[in-house]
Amino acid sequence: MEEVSLVTKNAGLARCCRALSQFAGQPIVCKAAVARGVNDLRIEEITVAPPKAGEVRLKVHSNALCHTDIYTLEGSDPEGVFPSILGHEAGAVVESVGEGVTCVKEGDKVIPCYTPQCGDADCIFCFPPRGKRTNLCPKIRSTQGGGVMPDGTSRFTGADGEEIKHFMGCSTFSEYTVVADISCAKVSDTAPLDTCSLLGCGVSTGLGAVWNTCDVEGGSSVAVFGLGAVGLSVIQGAQMRGAARIFAIDTNPKKFEMAKELGATDCVNPNDDPDTPIQETIVGMTDWGVDYTFDCTGHTEVMRAALECAHRGWGESCVIGVAAAGQEISTRPFQLVTGRKWTGTAFGGFKSRSEVPPLIDDYENGDLKLDHYITHRFEGVEGTLKAVEALHSGDCLRAVVTY
Repeated sequence: MEEVSLVTKNAGLARCCRALSQFAGQPIVCKAAVARGVNDLRIEEITVAPPKAGEVRLKVHSNALCHTDIYTLEGSDPEGVFPSILGHEAGAVVESVGEGVTCVKEGDKVIPCYTPQCGDADCIFCFPPRGKRTNLCPKIRSTQGGGVMPDGTSRFTGADGEEIKHFMGCSTFSEYTVVADISCAKVSDTAPLDTCSLLGCGVSTGLGAVWNTCDVEGGSSVAVFGLGAVGLSVIQGAQMRGAARIFAIDTNPKKFEMAKELGATDCVNPNDDPDTPIQETIVGMTDWGVDYTFDCTGHTEVMRAALECAHRGWGESCVIGVAAAGQEISTRPFQLVTGRKWTGTAFGGFKSRSEVPPLIDDYENGDLKLDHYITHRFEGVEGTLKAVEALHSGDCLRAVVTY
């Protein structure tokens, strides 16, 4: 693929921003990757309506493919509806805003976030005393889960006028999309949206699980099950916190090199000793287990293993991976009454609008490394199909598609 300098890209984006206002208040016809059914992703021409009150229409710049998109496309998501426009890990530019929107304006760079932050004074999920413990603002949760905007309708229609559903409040597999204003994290004007799109989901989730949910302290031990982008970001976050020992666990040994580069001290392949449960292997490599363990696989048997190799007395195990519909977790109560804790995280506990922008500042300042997660790049909405193939290849951390 021909290389394009960052200066050239930014100049082109600036020209694009200046031209956006010509469509304000009008429908826009554009390309999108539409999920018509299970494993049926098609490039189509759609119409995107202008934003209504409290909404923002975005020109999507770059989209990073996340396993959650594939999870839904494969039919494993109980909330998955078709036809819909998937995609939720992206960087975009504000094309126009609806009535009453003041938090962003035309031309602003934003990261659309599937976890909104209303910031209303009476929202106990956004403000203390309870709000300090969570990022799960429920303001638009019910409509978002139903694939529609807060007023209960969609902004997408197909060529035949058929309604197309939204996804996770983002729907970024489209050149243009409409989101709630409380789902827009305004970021630096100089932020490279292709790289910073990673902070819309996976990498933020892994870092936040370490920093926010478990608050891992220096000198502790950490075990990470599953070395995709989320698992590797857990390792990176643990290393940045000063963890003394970091176990990287995966059945694909090709992932160990990157894990070591990011701070893993011990790499373990469960297939090397298939007769011994992996939790026994990990406990056997320690005195009483690991201080903090993280499941990044979405497999319930791995979630159990992660809990059961947590340190007796104080070990904490965090579930990050999303299990398929209908799955349940189990363990012996003895594991918990002997001091272990089982917890979970969504978007790493980050409040989207207030806490994602500083992460991008850290990247621009050189304090947070992100580029190593991007293993594949594609151009145009059509590149989404290639990105899906890449994600299935086994050697892809993040495939970024730039429109």
